[in-house]
Amino acid sequence: MKPINLNRLAYFTAVVDTGSFTQAAERLGITKTVVSQQVARLEEELKITLLVRTTRRVMPTEAGRRLHARSVLILRELDEAIDEVGEANTEPVGTLRIAAPNDYGTTMIAPLAAAFRKQYPACDVKLLISDDKLDVIGNQVDLSIRVGWLSDSSLKARRIGTFRQILVASPGFAAGLDIREPEDLSGVPLVANMALREPLTWSFTKHDLDRRQVTLTEAISIDATPAVLQACLSDGGLAVLPDFLITDHLDTGSLVRVLPEWDLPAGGIHVVYPAARFRPQKVTRFVDMLAMRQRKYA
Repeated sequence: MKPINLNRLAYFTAVVDTGSFTQAAERLGITKTVVSQQVARLEEELKITLLVRTTRRVMPTEAGRRLHARSVLILRELDEAIDEVGEANTEPVGTLRIAAPNDYGTTMIAPLAAAFRKQYPACDVKLLISDDKLDVIGNQVDLSIRVGWLSDSSLKARRIGTFRQILVASPGFAAGLDIREPEDLSGVPLVANMALREPLTWSFTKHDLDRRQVTLTEAISIDATPAVLQACLSDGGLAVLPDFLITDHLDTGSLVRVLPEWDLPAGGIHVVYPAARFRPQKVTRFVDMLAMRQRKYA
C-alpha cells in the first residue's frame, strides 16, 4: 500500500469532528468539493467505506471510527513535533486547552490560567470545567487534570501532588453535635457529594492502626463539589471536602473539622496527556507552574 496522504487524514478527521462536509470545509478554509474528493480518494486507497451519508449528518462506519481515533493522535503528534522544533528557543504560543474538575479547576486552575496568560501573552487558554471525565482526544485537550484515583488508561500521566479529604461542618451546625468516635456519625445529616463513587461510605483511620468504616445519612445530595461547600457553610450538614477547597475556610473559622484526630483516604492530583512523544512549550511551562503552585499547598 502506498503511503497515506496526511492531508486526506486531516480532511477525513474534520468531517468526522463536524459531521458535515460543508462544516469541515469551513473549518479547513477550502471548498466542500475538495474535501469530498479527498475523502473519496482516501476510501479508494484503503478499499473500505469510512463514512455513511444521511440526510442530516455524515457518520463514520466502525472502520471510520477506528481510523478517526488513530488519525487524531497522528495529526496531533505531527503538530506537536512541529511545535517542538519551532518553539525550541521561543516563548510558548497558541491556544492551551485544559480540562479540569469543577472544584480543582475553579480553585486552582482558573487563577493559574490567568497567571500563565500574564507571563506568556502569546498564549490563549481554553479551560473546560466539568466533573465528567472528558475525552482528551475527542475534545482536543492538551492536558487534563484528574483529582482522585486514576483508572487504567492509555494516556500519559504525571502525579503533581496529593490532597486530603476532611470531614467538616459549619460552626453553627457543629455546636449541636456530640461526636467523639466515627460511629457517632450515624444518623447525622450529610451533604452528600454525588460526584464521588461512594458518597456515603467512608473509612476513617487513626494513627494508621485503628480503622473504622461508617455509612453516613444523606440529607442533601449535590453533584458539584463547590455547591456541597456552599450547602455546608449554610448549616446544611456535615460534608467531606478536599483540603485545597476549604483551607481558607478552616483558617477563618467559617468551617471546623469534625473528628480531627481521624483521617480519611488521601487522593492524588494528576496531569493527564494524550499519548505523544513531544510536549509543546505551552504544555510543559503550564504544568511546571502548576506543580510549583501545588507544592506550596502540600
